[in-house]
Amino acid sequence: MKKVFLLLSLFAILFSIANAQVDEKTAADQALKTTVKAATIDSAKHWKCTGVVGLNAAQTALFNWAAGGNNNVTGFVFANVTLSFKKNKWTWDSNLDTEIGEMFSSDFSKYRWRKANDKINFTTKGGYQIHPQWYLTILGSFKTQYAPGFVYASDESYKNMISKFMSPSYTDLALGIEYRPNDIFTIGVYPIAGRMTTCFVDSLRPNYGLSKRNDGSYKPVMLNMGLRINGGINYTLVKNLKIISTITLFTPYTARIHDETGQKFGNFDIDWDVALTYNFLKVFNVSLMTSLKYYDQVKIDGPAWRKYKEGPRARVQFKEVVGLGIGYSF
Repeated sequence: MKKVFLLLSLFAILFSIANAQVDEKTAADQALKTTVKAATIDSAKHWKCTGVVGLNAAQTALFNWAAGGNNNVTGFVFANVTLSFKKNKWTWDSNLDTEIGEMFSSDFSKYRWRKANDKINFTTKGGYQIHPQWYLTILGSFKTQYAPGFVYASDESYKNMISKFMSPSYTDLALGIEYRPNDIFTIGVYPIAGRMTTCFVDSLRPNYGLSKRNDGSYKPVMLNMGLRINGGINYTLVKNLKIISTITLFTPYTARIHDETGQKFGNFDIDWDVALTYNFLKVFNVSLMTSLKYYDQVKIDGPAWRKYKEGPRARVQFKEVVGLGIGYSF
């Protein structure tokens, strides 16, 4: 009887020890899960992603239309997305503003498919807070297009290429101060800014202000140091109505002037983009997008200007697109 009692006591002690170890392991596992979850939440709260993406289309059909025009179908995809990180005094923001679209018209006899929209704008910047709302910032940006662009003769007898991927392209690297009063608005001044302009198609280089060699030919790459100023707005006006706008100004300190058309300090290159989108029924959107550009070294010519006996010169470029389609705003 004593042996049985001793065995039962031994089993009870072993069971208590094992149960205590299980409880300790469970508590440790729970504590680990809580720590991991807290760390995950803490890490996630430093990141923020906002923007709009969508697919828009438009169709025009004309029959006995006295004012003229072309039957056409136009479609394009677009995205304007910003990924932001902020922790303590450090910030990092990256933005991709891009679109590509095509137009088809059965009224054209030869070139029925034509490019309608094409843009790649990428910007990334890192900042360190030196004073409330003021950040020391280093910035990089890249601008070009996806596909070749053409100008077409009115009788469709020919088309001339006027742009291509990396022809032109503009790559900036800048250091300066940025003012951020809130999450909606930013403005930055970058007194140290380098711009690399590229054009790898020989025939297009005179149109984009590339530097000349001693033999009179044009180089594929041009480097300039200058002043860059940029601003941005990312704001939800009311529920489902978002406005995103960016503007960039650049002027060179010492442009390599080879003739009287050389760009001088104070003549700013301008890029101003605006996207206004409204979502309804969760998946549909109406969008208005505009782009205004002025590049002092980009020479524009065409039949509309030749009738005024004007040759190629720098001109304000403007594009406006209204679309209805499917999209998502966040």
